[in-house]
Amino acid sequence: MNSDQRKAESEMAIFGYGRVSTKEQQSENQRLELERAGYDVSYWFADEGVSGKVPALQRAQFGVLLDKIRDGETLVVSKLDRLGRDAQDIGATIKMLAARRIEVVVLQLGKLDLTSSAGKLMLTMLAAVAEMERDLLVERTQAGLARAKAEGKSLGRPTLTSDADRRAIAGAHAAGASISALARQHKLSRATVMRFAKAQAA
Repeated sequence: MNSDQRKAESEMAIFGYGRVSTKEQQSENQRLELERAGYDVSYWFADEGVSGKVPALQRAQFGVLLDKIRDGETLVVSKLDRLGRDAQDIGATIKMLAARRIEVVVLQLGKLDLTSSAGKLMLTMLAAVAEMERDLLVERTQAGLARAKAEGKSLGRPTLTSDADRRAIAGAHAAGASISALARQHKLSRATVMRFAKAQAA
């Protein structure tokens, strides 16, 4: 091995990672974004056709990246959601990378190293905002349900049968039709038909 090769081996590499939800999307656009930001990406990995709901450590190419990247090297992504499915998942991924002294840069956050003190503070703030948004969503949903109930609106899934249908099913069963036959005829479960028959008999 000559001196140039030894120098190349000793230099810390920059890894890029991308993710797109569908095969029709191009992860290469994310790589170009990193290069336009001034990063000379030595190794590029991308999970294509992978939903953002999939935790980072369950993504095939992200796992390959983790096996190849060395302690002390740099990982660059375009957006925070490339590192996990939610604040908790992202936090766990960052913590794992920080333990290996791997610098994590997210262009979306202004090239901030998330493993630094400022980066950890940013993650904490983002997690708090995400939790607040979830709480507000729950509050809005509960308020909407309460308002709909007060206005007399029917909540839950719409019924598949009318009162007349239920009386007809119960009457047919009383006349001798089997539960299974009525279930097939009306495209209902046997349990539903039995409930209608019992309600009519009561």
